[in-house]
Amino acid sequence: MSNKASEQGMSGNNLQSTPSLHYGWVIVGIGFLIIFACLGLGRYAYTMLIPSMQAGLDLTYDKMGFIGTGNFCGYLLSVVLAPRLIRQFRPRAVITSGLVVITLSLFGMSISQGFYMPLVIYFMVGMGTGFANIPTFALVSYWFRSDQRGKAAGLMIGGMGAAIVLAGVLVPFLNHNFGANGWRVGWRLLSLAALIVTILAAWLVRNSPSEMGLEPIGRTIPASYDQQIPRERKGDGVLLVRLGLLYLAFGATFMVYGTFIVTTLVREYGFSEAKAGMYWSWVGFFSLFSGLVFGVLSDRIGRKYGLALAFTIQSCAYLLAGLKPDSQWLIISIVLFGSAVFSIPAIMAAAVGDYLGLPRAAAAFSTVTIFFAAGQTVGPTLAGIIGRATGSFSGAYLLAALITASATIFALFLPKPDSD
Repeated sequence: MSNKASEQGMSGNNLQSTPSLHYGWVIVGIGFLIIFACLGLGRYAYTMLIPSMQAGLDLTYDKMGFIGTGNFCGYLLSVVLAPRLIRQFRPRAVITSGLVVITLSLFGMSISQGFYMPLVIYFMVGMGTGFANIPTFALVSYWFRSDQRGKAAGLMIGGMGAAIVLAGVLVPFLNHNFGANGWRVGWRLLSLAALIVTILAAWLVRNSPSEMGLEPIGRTIPASYDQQIPRERKGDGVLLVRLGLLYLAFGATFMVYGTFIVTTLVREYGFSEAKAGMYWSWVGFFSLFSGLVFGVLSDRIGRKYGLALAFTIQSCAYLLAGLKPDSQWLIISIVLFGSAVFSIPAIMAAAVGDYLGLPRAAAAFSTVTIFFAAGQTVGPTLAGIIGRATGSFSGAYLLAALITASATIFALFLPKPDSD
């Protein structure tokens, strides 16, 4: 970049932001709220609502699992469509549209009846989630350079933990005060929260630093590596598949635990819904820090070692749950799960930018997310079938532990990004 261009960039920076706050951190803040709404409210609140919703609609384990799978099918479809929409309409418009779909669909869940109606509506929630989630994480590569991407993605991921804490406290309160209609009131309040986030996102999101005369946050790399990879290179396809398989392992396993652990606590351990909700809130509390801690850690030790460590912790959590220990060991399982649950998305969002470069970050993240969506589509359905056949989710948790243990080893063989 010429001196004149540099001066213009610096001038834009001074005009558009204060020395203490680059607008990139505003993007992180609104990204936190978007993830809170699209993934937190749109997906993880379902875990807390399952017992009361199942009773209210008179549905079996496997049908509740199929409703969850409907959400993931909608998500899978949206991640296939997202890159084209992002190129045509830019991230801001796609994010806002996705949040609108989520807001309307969450309200639709509150008036649903039978099995097929919530199945279709939750499919739409999944579509909105993908349209909001994919471009939000793509913004990380636009607004942050490699040495800051893990931190930025980790902070955004904290939105999911905040939603889990909210659901763990709110749902038991609503069920206590509204009885059989508590889950319906819950969906309506979640819809209202999503509406507020939609308005904020439409107002605050910016597609790239250049729109505000700014440079991305982070250490400047000679020759600007972030711009060096506009086209696919030899081996990139195989690399994307390897990242995708790791993301598939994560998607297939964490949603088994995330979907059915509250049901396990209530039905298999005899916990009250309020006590189970408290433990689910613990997952949310610890997960508030999981993305940030592992994101920053992966900035320092490398993406592959960060992934391997995260999968190791998750394997321990699933193993403890699957062995059906006493409640004290199960609490340790919950803490371990929460401590690492959102580490993989944070690291993956940073890794695609490192490996593929900024011009291809959105498409690359969408590609690996297809694997993730496929995994989380299969996982809860299979777990629901195992739960119905055996009367317990123990076998599903043990299978999840085997998959993540294999992923730990697989992650260690990833190559070193050229940007390092």
